[in-house]
Amino acid sequence: MDYIELIDKNNIPQHIAIIMDGNGRWAKLRGLERSQGHQAGAATVRKLVEHALNLGVRYLTLYTFSTENWNRPIAEVAALMALLFESIEEEIFVKNNVAFRIIGDLDKLPENVRERLNACVERTANNDSMTLVLALSYSAKWEITEAVRSIASKVKAGELALEDINDTVISSELTTNFMPDPDLLIRTGKEQRLSNFLLWQAAYSEFYFTEVLWPDFDKEELYKAVYEYQQRQRRYGLTGEQVTKEEKQE
Repeated sequence: MDYIELIDKNNIPQHIAIIMDGNGRWAKLRGLERSQGHQAGAATVRKLVEHALNLGVRYLTLYTFSTENWNRPIAEVAALMALLFESIEEEIFVKNNVAFRIIGDLDKLPENVRERLNACVERTANNDSMTLVLALSYSAKWEITEAVRSIASKVKAGELALEDINDTVISSELTTNFMPDPDLLIRTGKEQRLSNFLLWQAAYSEFYFTEVLWPDFDKEELYKAVYEYQQRQRRYGLTGEQVTKEEKQE
């Protein structure tokens, strides 16, 4: 099936978040080192940015490295940090008018990596075709904990009334406060769990799980995921009849 031809260009998810899973298994199946799987995964990221941009996606968030990933073997973490440093090619963002952002506990990153990432963020800040967001040293529990601390501090200082705390206030304290919640959340590599990723923001995201390993997730696979998204009715707690009535009124 040619999913590229089936896509409704008027119903493109504005924010796609992806849990990129399967680099290690991809390498193992080919008798390669895990680091080679991560290199293949990085190449997929570069291609996917352009595919998403051409599709009309406004925000693309990639779960790149979780806080739990720091517990992996030291050699693998070091290789991942080196790959991350090498993979940030500012010219790609400039050429495609893509803004670059980072979310996560960045203080844990090596200084040279952090400096290079921040430089790329600053240089691409005014780009507006699409925003690529890397979730680095990130976990949703860490993010929510930090938000709670910030809100508690504001209440203590008299800057925020307890009764004024609502979901909008909480969302504004999250690291993702500059973009809408994801419409579509994709996980590659067969597993079907969130793995501590965007727990608050994904409350009404459409989930798409695929057995395809991340290095093999190509343009056709992206369009397939978007096509499946377009076959669903997003109800946000309403009945299907209510949503249909609202759509007709629009």
